[in-house]
Amino acid sequence: MAARALESKRRLVVTPGWSIPVDEFYFTYSRSGGPGGQNVNKVNSKATLRWQAQGSPSLSPERWEGLQARFRRRLTEQGELVVSSHRFRDAGRNAWDCLEKLRKILLAIAVPPKVRRPTRPSWASRRRRLEQKRLRQQRKQSRRPESWS
Repeated sequence: MAARALESKRRLVVTPGWSIPVDEFYFTYSRSGGPGGQNVNKVNSKATLRWQAQGSPSLSPERWEGLQARFRRRLTEQGELVVSSHRFRDAGRNAWDCLEKLRKILLAIAVPPKVRRPTRPSWASRRRRLEQKRLRQQRKQSRRPESWS
């Protein structure tokens, strides 16, 4: 158990079979507009994580294509994935938040999307729909005047 916890400190564990070395990530810190009062003007608490996803040995070509397809707005032209956080008042917690956001992004591409199998409405559901249409039609017809003259 201790060895696994030690591994998770040096690697971002996405799934049990997929982890990324933390050395591949580059963090920058800047001033945040979030909570912090007067301190917010003095401390660089916003964390921005940059990861060179394109060409990364930790990312297979299939997952790279999935990342491009689903998260194109977070990728730079050079293939760098950018995640930022300014949710907390200190930089350390925001850096952990960036890692957690990245893990969720990678989890989304780790599982292939379910293939939609076309289905047809059942006989009973069609009957209920037509019955409801008939009731609405009768209700609206009852509002009409008997004759226009």
